[in-house]
Amino acid sequence: MSDPASLFRLDNRVALITGAGSGIGRATALCFAAAGATVVVTDRDDGAAQSVAEEIGRTGVPALSRTLDVAEEDAVVSSVRHVLDDLGRIDVLVNNAGRGARMPAEQMPTETWEAVLQVNLTGSFLCAREVGRAMLAQGKGAIVNVASIMGLVGGGLYPNPAYQATKGGIVNMTRALALDWADRGVRVNAVAPTFAATPLTEGLLKEPGMAEEIVANTPLGRLVEPEEVAAAILFLASDAAAMITGHTLPVDGGWTAR
Repeated sequence: MSDPASLFRLDNRVALITGAGSGIGRATALCFAAAGATVVVTDRDDGAAQSVAEEIGRTGVPALSRTLDVAEEDAVVSSVRHVLDDLGRIDVLVNNAGRGARMPAEQMPTETWEAVLQVNLTGSFLCAREVGRAMLAQGKGAIVNVASIMGLVGGGLYPNPAYQATKGGIVNMTRALALDWADRGVRVNAVAPTFAATPLTEGLLKEPGMAEEIVANTPLGRLVEPEEVAAAILFLASDAAAMITGHTLPVDGGWTAR
């Protein structure tokens, strides 16, 4: 192996990232661009997606932005088709878009449950299905789903059953797609981050004592940085992980090892 670092490069590859307007998605878009990928930044917030694409563009790397609500099937189908028409291929998909609904199960309206399910699980499936078809036709591709430590454990800090159920579903959907598509060149993996300081967790971390409790439950003693999750996603998307599929990689400071 002449240059191990080259295994982590994404030169000449097209990467589509959902929920990339902020947080882990933004960090992943910047990371991928630095690794040489042409990044398609998608988010339901058009301004946020465009801002990240422009941020990448200022580094001299081309990037595109598209408005995408993964909960809308027609939007997913149309967006993937347009990217394929414009760029000819999609080599990497990162299913990062997500939402939560913190409340006890006995108080949760059905519409709230279904809204979380539609974004986190159905949205990830729709993107994987549409992009997966193109990857299967290419004979190669890598999908990385963003799950959560709450897809590996039952929670415990506060009730969030819809989020936990969907993230657990992503873990097993990752296994199922990996086995379905392995013999046709498409790898499917997931990351399971612990709590990071992102817009999704901003309100939570401001609650009295919550950040301290999270840190106390993390053996490495701090929150994860979005860039650290992005680095794990890059690994799974790259040729450095060429023999890894169906795996969920915790990026959790030891949380799930307790």
